[in-house]
Amino acid sequence: MPILYAADYKKEFIIQTDTSDVEMGIVKSRHHEKNEEHPILYLSKKFSDAQGKYGTTEKECAAIIYAIKKLKYYLDCQNSTIETHHNPLVWLERTMERIHV
Repeated sequence: MPILYAADYKKEFIIQTDTSDVEMGIVKSRHHEKNEEHPILYLSKKFSDAQGKYGTTEKECAAIIYAIKKLKYYLDCQNSTIETHHNPLVWLERTMERIHV
């Protein structure tokens, strides 16, 4: 596991989410001078029984919502990017960019 770094509020934060069948994981990081990502914090949470019945896309959305709620105070004061590799959500983002939403 990489070493945690201190938050640098002059740099944009990167929020990455991922899920499995039973839990979600979140990494908040920042870019270093050499464009390397340095982790600032890790979060994880087991899905509730109801969330465990969600489909993959709903679980990925639940992880993003959880990250936004837990990291609200960081996100309010700093430019941030939320990253996901879940194809339906990537497609949605690209579609919204094309129609300027």
